[in-house]
Amino acid sequence: MLSSLASRITALGLIVLVTVAALAGLLVDASHQTRQSFVGVNHSATVIEVTEEALENLRDAESGQRGFVLTHDQAYASSFVSATANAAEKIVQVVRLTRDNPVQNARAREIADLVGRRIDILRQPLELGRRKNFVGALAIISSGRGRELMDAISVRARAFLDQERVLQQARQAAAEQRLTVGKRSAVIGALVVALLILVGLSLIIRAIHKPLATMLRAMTGLADGEHVRIETVMGSSEFARLARGYNTMADRLAAAVADQAGGEQRLQVANTTLERTAAALRERSDVIELLGGMAHRMQAARTDDELAQIIRVFVPRVLPGISGALYAHNNSRNLLVPIAGWGDFETGPDGFAPDQCWALRRGQAHWVAQPGDDIVCAHVAHGEVYHCEPLLAGGEVIGVLHLRGQVGAESRFRLTVLAENIASALVNHRLQRSLREQTIRDPLTGLFNRRYMEEAMTLEIARAARSGAPLSMVMCDVDHFKRFNDDHGHDAGDAVLQAVAAEMKSRFRDGDVVCRFGGEEFTVIAPGTSSEALMARVEAVRLAIAELNIKQNGRTLGATSMSFGIATWNDTMARDGSTLIQAADAALYEAKREGRNRATIFRLAA
Repeated sequence: MLSSLASRITALGLIVLVTVAALAGLLVDASHQTRQSFVGVNHSATVIEVTEEALENLRDAESGQRGFVLTHDQAYASSFVSATANAAEKIVQVVRLTRDNPVQNARAREIADLVGRRIDILRQPLELGRRKNFVGALAIISSGRGRELMDAISVRARAFLDQERVLQQARQAAAEQRLTVGKRSAVIGALVVALLILVGLSLIIRAIHKPLATMLRAMTGLADGEHVRIETVMGSSEFARLARGYNTMADRLAAAVADQAGGEQRLQVANTTLERTAAALRERSDVIELLGGMAHRMQAARTDDELAQIIRVFVPRVLPGISGALYAHNNSRNLLVPIAGWGDFETGPDGFAPDQCWALRRGQAHWVAQPGDDIVCAHVAHGEVYHCEPLLAGGEVIGVLHLRGQVGAESRFRLTVLAENIASALVNHRLQRSLREQTIRDPLTGLFNRRYMEEAMTLEIARAARSGAPLSMVMCDVDHFKRFNDDHGHDAGDAVLQAVAAEMKSRFRDGDVVCRFGGEEFTVIAPGTSSEALMARVEAVRLAIAELNIKQNGRTLGATSMSFGIATWNDTMARDGSTLIQAADAALYEAKREGRNRATIFRLAA
């Protein structure tokens, strides 16, 4: 039927053929132009995506730099290297992608230069950290160097991306306009062909009715946003070619729309990732601020009780929902004693030996996530889930944080910074306590010095005046002390003073204040004791000292003795203790006059 139709309406067929060919050309041209427009849209989307990835990599590099400097974790250093390499690669790709746009290409080159300079600045603290100079690295970070450069990058990148989005929107609009023109051209062409066929013979109308209806349905679906392909047999080579052209155009249009949807999805994923990163950074900033407040308070703590109170208040805020305790070495470093506990954790009074904790043995964190996973520390109950974090300062282990429960990966940063802050605070607290001891202790004998004696005397007199309780004082010195210095040298004299001081310290009560007054003179403040009651204690000390056989460097220095003067405070004496000291000193001199090696009580003249 097709050949008969062709022979009978040759002229009409030629017209129809020319019309169809022209229509096909228009459709192909419209399809090509539409594809080119969508290529431009995709190109802009790629530029935007790669630029934002470069900026994100630069921010990841900054996070990795700070994480390495703060936590000393090499994983952050590795993430920094990877992020900087990706950032540099992406920004070079942006420069290459914008070669067709001189204005955007110039902006991309400027951003690439700024990014390179920013990476160089970020490497400086990292290199210091790799050389273990974390203090210098933190100083550079705290100084804010490179912040202006990062702001400049952000401003120029924002302008660059805004301009690229404008180009993308313009290209999108052009593509949609061309697509609309193509659709209209196709519809108009189909109508023209239909009119020509209607003018022709009814056989032609009947022969082309089915393929034309198929084309109209497909184009209508395409106009409604559906992806409709023509799969039926068209009945003529012309309609078959037209169907193939339409299918090609529909496929390309669907691919372009899919690419656009994929680009939007990638942008959404990148935005979600950025929001998660920003939230994590905000959380870390809050933790660092909280730890800063805790560190300031710990630096200002003067007593162990104040330090323990600060830890009990702040640690549950840094690690919410996790109970535990802080243990630190005692002075002999043979026991870990509890400093503070929080939550529902109850600390025993005795502590535990260092070799009972695997974290202290290994010098690194030790935990048991569930029973049977790892070796259990001897100081922990069997079957307990726990985490032990050693406290290190200056390469020395000074204590351990024992946490009950499992510390998740999201809390590892909190725990690391918390441990560093507490370790520094403990070292500082010990140094302050040592300095206080040095200001009130005599370095040779270990007894309280004269300055402390005067302060303690004023305090005890005020208490005695309020309560009416007796307060006595002993003034004593070593008999013939000059003989030891003259016969054996000053080192021998120091040995005598140390031996006498040790004997006095061991024999007087814990509440008595034993001091070195100066030279070979000593004083004892005895609260709540009268002169008569104190005499028996002084006599026991005097006899014990007289029995000492002092040796120094393998030689025997011989025996020694001490004379003692005892006085009791009354309300006629000065409140600053000067009168009481004079009374005890007078009793001491009376003992000296009576032959030394004796104790005398001060008596008021009749």
